[in-house]
Amino acid sequence: MSNNIIPGKKAPSLNIETICGNTWSLDNHLNKSKCMIVFYRGLHCPVCSVFLKQIESQLLEYKKSNTEVIAVSMDNKEKALKVKSDWSIKNLNIAYGLSEENARKWGLYISSSNGKTSAGVIEPDLFPEPGLFLVRPDNTLYFASVQTMPFARPSFSDILKAVSFVIEKDYPARGEVSS
Repeated sequence: MSNNIIPGKKAPSLNIETICGNTWSLDNHLNKSKCMIVFYRGLHCPVCSVFLKQIESQLLEYKKSNTEVIAVSMDNKEKALKVKSDWSIKNLNIAYGLSEENARKWGLYISSSNGKTSAGVIEPDLFPEPGLFLVRPDNTLYFASVQTMPFARPSFSDILKAVSFVIEKDYPARGEVSS
């Protein structure tokens, strides 16, 4: 992970288009709620389909804990709309068009295409590997999970339990020592 993303420090900015036709900005959510940003590989990834469906099934519980969730990829709008329809995503906010530069600011690993996936979709030339970030209402990073592969992702149920624990116990961000 990039050294400029440190728990307890300001999160990188994020301004991105959603399939609903809005621009979603992390700055617009400050002092309102926690934000969980789920960076996913894109339409080509069958593992991402399972992952986004899991978070979709728990959105109400995240809302109850005052946590807004957004899923972000480098896909274009057409592919992001296919994610929503093909993967039966009804309520999860889906954003598209993440730039490579912004992906790197968030410390995401970037992969190149290996051709057609098991889902029958050709991988884009470049795409991010998964990352999950919990940002507090004061715009500081609380939690990050960044991966180099699509497999063995964190459990959204476990994260939800952790968010509840953090709130109840006012648990501090960990991993905050940068040197």
